[in-house]
Amino acid sequence: MATIVDIESLDQAEQRADLAAAFRWTARLDMHEGVANHFSLAVSDDGKRFLMNPDARHFSRIKASELLLLDADDPRTMEQPNAPDPTAWCIHGRIHAALPHARCVLHVHPKHATVLACLEDSRILPIDQTTARFFERMAVDDDFTGMALADEEGDRLAACLGDKSVLMMGNHGVMVVGESVAQAFDTLFYLERAAQTMVMAYMTGQPLRVLDDNIARRTAEQWDNYPDIGEKHFAELKRLLDEDDPDYRA
Repeated sequence: MATIVDIESLDQAEQRADLAAAFRWTARLDMHEGVANHFSLAVSDDGKRFLMNPDARHFSRIKASELLLLDADDPRTMEQPNAPDPTAWCIHGRIHAALPHARCVLHVHPKHATVLACLEDSRILPIDQTTARFFERMAVDDDFTGMALADEEGDRLAACLGDKSVLMMGNHGVMVVGESVAQAFDTLFYLERAAQTMVMAYMTGQPLRVLDDNIARRTAEQWDNYPDIGEKHFAELKRLLDEDDPDYRA
């Protein structure tokens, strides 16, 4: 049942605030598209109960208290008066039902990553430190069939993502998952930077200086092991919001 619930604990309050902050910063960085994209965050141990943005709400205006609390196993969700966007439900509901490791799921159509998603080869090649972060950590969906308006499409995307943290959605956009909002948002931020580097490198028309697999793998592992990089990044972003846009916590 899709409901907006009262905040009952500090933990849930912070979870809601984190997700609301991710919406606000995604809008500030112009990585959203109208009111068409969606983020979610699991709040139950099995990952099936999750927070998600309400339908047709601009990312720059989303508040913590407005986030919907949904259950991936509830077949009546889309019958409720405050039902989420149907594509959001089909994608996020099935991802949370199938992939417990995907605690936070961010789906957007950012400019440079979407450009890559429209190329025959949508991979991010390891050509610098940032692009190497995604070496062997990205899946590519080559089978776009239109908008996700059926559970079967959500199940297909979940299977395509598997145990990866990034899904490059061919002819569509990107999906990033993580254990927390901070981790997922940091991945999304650097993914778009890496995609920008790829697009600009392609624009030169010059041959790419692609890193050796062993160097790329080592660099990706260094990113994984860098202490608390995502948490530190996101904490600073929240401090900036607290200074000039604090109503995201409301």
